[in-house]
Amino acid sequence: MTNFVFETTPRIVCETGAAARLGDLAKELGMRHAMIVTDRGLIEAGVLNSALEGFKSAGVSTTVFTDVLADPPEESVLSATEAARAAGADGIIGFGGGSSMDTAKLVALLAGAPQALTEVYGIGLARGPRLPLIQVPTTAGTGSEVTPIAIVTTPTQEKKGVVSPILYPDIAVLDGTLTVGLPARVTAMTGIDAMVHAIEAYTSRHKKNPLSDSLAVKALELLYTNIRKVIADGSDLPARSAMLQGSLLAGMAFANAPVAAVHALAYPLGGHYHVPHGLSNALVLSPVLAFNRSAAETPYAELAQVILPQRSFANAAEAADAFIEAMRTLVAEMPFEQRLSEVGVGADDLDMLARDVMNIQRLLINNPRDVTEADARAIYASVL
Repeated sequence: MTNFVFETTPRIVCETGAAARLGDLAKELGMRHAMIVTDRGLIEAGVLNSALEGFKSAGVSTTVFTDVLADPPEESVLSATEAARAAGADGIIGFGGGSSMDTAKLVALLAGAPQALTEVYGIGLARGPRLPLIQVPTTAGTGSEVTPIAIVTTPTQEKKGVVSPILYPDIAVLDGTLTVGLPARVTAMTGIDAMVHAIEAYTSRHKKNPLSDSLAVKALELLYTNIRKVIADGSDLPARSAMLQGSLLAGMAFANAPVAAVHALAYPLGGHYHVPHGLSNALVLSPVLAFNRSAAETPYAELAQVILPQRSFANAAEAADAFIEAMRTLVAEMPFEQRLSEVGVGADDLDMLARDVMNIQRLLINNPRDVTEADARAIYASVL
């Protein structure tokens, strides 16, 4: 038997219309005054309306923090923490994409047990207790509702992570209706992000285990089968719900079998050029898959059977090639930028980006194949 430890969010509510019950769920956790951490776009779009009514009905007062920023910078996290303290919040609701949920995790941590944010970067340095926490994703991408990780952008534009089991929320709420209005471009970026989570968890060099494998396989099946449907018709609720579930399963997988080179190469793009995280992953996915081909033939062949079940292959080599090509084709179909030059990267930037990648060893060590600085530069150059 394979020895492994598996952790995840203890309670998951997957239910159409569940956002309206958030007040009751918050009350069950003992919240009397919840701070909802979200962004202005969701407020303006009315996505939060049913949830706010639910809090009112449940007798739970709320403060809404709407100043979440993409790739949350330190000052944004600290501002949200101060707002929670000032409001006397006794519980936190993360409502939105990965940036909102990551911010919510850190607010629950820092407001619950005062400590310096800069002192908890890394693995296992956070200390509790934290405030009760519910996470509600409105994109099918990050899986942050079931991961113990929060990513912050430092003043030097580095991406740093706080990694601790304390960051698992008490409850994750999946409501497919919250994703119906998501624009096609955002749907595509977040969907590819979730698929990268599944692929990298399945091929991770460290902590890969039978449970994470099973979750990654099912996640990839759901995501690959439905992403074209939701791009073509954003109102397809069954497909939207399937994407949300796929994102959750991929999050559960990579929280236990960590991601690797795709994410490592994506982070400098987000830090320096503010490229959305899902797009950063998508831009480097195909060349990283090709780079890993020699070391990951068997798992790539197995994943080919998941996304191309109708095809038969002569051998593992053919199947692995088909998997890489299928993913390349899918990314090429997506309604977002396809080259680094389209997001502001120039040839003169490649050396700097490659150097930055080498600082992300916590991810590179999980890659099926060792990555050198020259390798990183070549991968960037191939999609310039």
